Amino acid sequence: MSLLRLTDVHLAFGAEPVLDGANLAIEPGECVALIGRNGAGKSSLMRLLSGELQVDSGQLVRQQGLRTALLNQSVPTGNDERSIASMVATGLAEGGRQVAEYLALMSDAEPDTNKLQQHLDALDACDGWRGEQKVQAILNRLGLPSDSSFGSLSGGMKRRVMLARALVGEPDLLLLDEPTNHLDIEAVEQLEDTVRSFGGSVLLITHDRAFLRRLANRILDLDLGKLTSWPGNYDTYLRGKAAALEAQDRANAQFDKKLADEERWVRQGIKARRTRNEGRVRALEAMRRERSKRRNAVGVAKAKLQEGERSGAKVVECTALNFNLPEGRVLVKDLDLLVQRGDKIGLIGPNGVGKTTLIKMLLRLLEPTSGSIELGTNLDIAWFDQHRQQLNEEQTAQENISGGSDTVIIDGEPRHVLSYLQDFLFAPARSRAPIRRLSGGERNRLLLAKLFAKPSNLLVMDEPTNDLDIETLELLESLLVNYKGTLLLVSHDRDFLDNTITSTLAFEGNGRVAEYVGGYKDWLRQRPEPQVAKANSKKVEPIKAEPAPVTKPKKKLSYKDQRELDGLPAQIEKMEAEMEAAQTLLTDPDLYKKDPKAYQQASDDIERLGNETLAAMARWEELEG
Repeated sequence: MSLLRLTDVHLAFGAEPVLDGANLAIEPGECVALIGRNGAGKSSLMRLLSGELQVDSGQLVRQQGLRTALLNQSVPTGNDERSIASMVATGLAEGGRQVAEYLALMSDAEPDTNKLQQHLDALDACDGWRGEQKVQAILNRLGLPSDSSFGSLSGGMKRRVMLARALVGEPDLLLLDEPTNHLDIEAVEQLEDTVRSFGGSVLLITHDRAFLRRLANRILDLDLGKLTSWPGNYDTYLRGKAAALEAQDRANAQFDKKLADEERWVRQGIKARRTRNEGRVRALEAMRRERSKRRNAVGVAKAKLQEGERSGAKVVECTALNFNLPEGRVLVKDLDLLVQRGDKIGLIGPNGVGKTTLIKMLLRLLEPTSGSIELGTNLDIAWFDQHRQQLNEEQTAQENISGGSDTVIIDGEPRHVLSYLQDFLFAPARSRAPIRRLSGGERNRLLLAKLFAKPSNLLVMDEPTNDLDIETLELLESLLVNYKGTLLLVSHDRDFLDNTITSTLAFEGNGRVAEYVGGYKDWLRQRPEPQVAKANSKKVEPIKAEPAPVTKPKKKLSYKDQRELDGLPAQIEKMEAEMEAAQTLLTDPDLYKKDPKAYQQASDDIERLGNETLAAMARWEELEG
């Protein structure tokens, strides 16, 4: 039985609907990813499922007793003095308030004895001790200190606390809205393990494609108010979505051609109009109404990087670079580095390790404790700041780009600033609004627009991927790949790093910064193995060289196995064709309404064929070996 089900649900906040006849069922134990552009309404759908919003029309049916927990995209701000344990306890389904108040009291240096006794009695009455044990268990599992003040934590730590708060109530359905934002790679991988081990169902919104690929077994696509379900992983969805868009474009082109033919027919001469078929006229009027209802897809951003004149061959060189914090902590130790024209270098490491500090030193914005830094010649530097400090909150998007002028110079030619901002998906009304009203994704796009309006040959990007949707991420990737200048990139998005950089600077602890060839996956292969000390080892035995392994001759396949191996490629090709046909069937947005059984059968076929294809490929590899 489904945990919850949406049937023909409509939801709107303005002229354009967020959900336009949406149908959805979430089953026990599945992990579903919800994707779509910034502003498509993904967070609104999350709030609808959590009970914060109500549908305008249609049905939302929840399983009786269903427990849901929502991890919001934004974390609480302000100086909240509650302890971490007390904050987590507010997520308990029963007795949460009593446990939270008790833990808050216990975090005081000298708790009031009378109040403490009252809380102890209250916990006994509501069996709150089980809740307190759950809180401690989830804190231990996520490695969170219980007594630290929540308000004093970094954004990444607050997000982990709010995740613990969502998990402690043991929900049947966990709703995660951008859970990886502002987390470093280590924290993202820990989150992956936590979600993977979660026993209930998960619906998550994320633009981290590596995170999405590792977890999701179904994709929900929210586009122009339509909600489409794609069984299988993210790569299966990409193939199916591309085929669906191509089919939709063909259908729209055929419809528009027929409409144009009918318009020409109705405008024929007097004689034709006297004898025209009234049924045909009514059909034309229906076509006009249908065409007017068609919501054209939001345009794709057309961002373009302006490249300045070539810099010198040497961009930055540092020798014996050191940087120590006032309390003595070493961020960078004895770093020798040469950055040459055309290098694309990624910086990876935990939050707070010193990545932004190193970039500021390389740009001579911050003086090192010791060592020398030499900048190359003819540098035009463009800087993307993760805190967006280059944007003025009180100005409009237009004023932030042009400084009050109506034009900007792009590729040496004047261009109206509103036209330029439309390339970054800002409508004129949005361009004239103060940017404090813009979403996080819109602000990042605006900063990209400001950055790209200036020619550069050294591009420095500090966490540019936060809040960007997948389409904008992929556009930015292609721009950086084709950029002829030099790139310094700080990011925790593993796929983004792998797709854009050619070498990696890894912060490996105690101030050591080591350079590796390639991206994140290449660093994983090349990094040194962690040194694990052997407990109670009094004597270290010398390692004896192992004799070289004897290579055994390949075992000859039996006649039956050889026949099976010969037939597997055709079998796999047939299953892939059947799966593609089922995916094409699901691209019909009205299939669920017209024939629910056919919709379910196609979904089941895709899942079955996907599993059979994987098994056949594994068998093929086994026989080939």
